[in-house]
Amino acid sequence: MAKLIVMYEEPKDKDGFEKHYHDVHIPLVRKMPNIREVAVQRVLQTQNSDVNYYLVAELIFEDMETLSKAFASPDAQAAQNDMANLLPFLNKPPVTAILD
Repeated sequence: MAKLIVMYEEPKDKDGFEKHYHDVHIPLVRKMPNIREVAVQRVLQTQNSDVNYYLVAELIFEDMETLSKAFASPDAQAAQNDMANLLPFLNKPPVTAILD
């Protein structure tokens, strides 16, 4: 299994972020080919960090090859391009990690 984890700090405009993220961005992400699961969770508390995380998204794929192929697709490009529309609601870009 391979995952892309996206960690968002608390937005400066929560209402704008929530609306665009759930109504536009996540539907684009769900169109990516061979995605097994999309899980979005609200962060209630963090420990041992000064970062105020707000939301964590997990995109789960069968393996790294499947993840790589999915991210080369036009649907993935559309989701990645949409990140520019989320940035005005955030104080800084999200942190991402790829896990194998």
